[in-house]
Amino acid sequence: MTVDGGGVRGPRGMGRNPYQLTEESPVYVISVAAELSGLHPQTLRQYDRLGLVCPDRTAGRGRRYSARDIEQLREVQRLSQDEGINLAGIKRIIELENQVAALQARVAELTAAVEGAAAVIQQREAAVHASYRRDLVPYQDVQHTSALVVWRPIKRSSE
Repeated sequence: MTVDGGGVRGPRGMGRNPYQLTEESPVYVISVAAELSGLHPQTLRQYDRLGLVCPDRTAGRGRRYSARDIEQLREVQRLSQDEGINLAGIKRIIELENQVAALQARVAELTAAVEGAAAVIQQREAAVHASYRRDLVPYQDVQHTSALVVWRPIKRSSE
């Protein structure tokens, strides 16, 4: 597991074909990642130390960057240069963005669970309605009248 800007990310490619490349496949060495992101390799090392962009590591501890890491490096640079945000602020932004993404995924998961439960309830309700006897008709003795009834206790004679 790797840490990605304060958020924890599972092993890349888990459950997939190991030879299939995705945007999370760690394929770029630091020199190529630096070239693709337009940053100096020492800047990438600094961002790694600060936890802004944490690439995967090889068995020999060499850094391997994915296409997603390259995009995140560009975003860090943009926030720093264009928006004037310091690195601590950028780290917090990345953490919050990761948290929002995780919460959105959880909301989608819970929404699907609620929809599934609602479907099951509807099926069970339909089964109950289908089991009603059709030869019985509910009887309701409802009288709508405006008559006023006065109650008077019966006087008993004293014995």
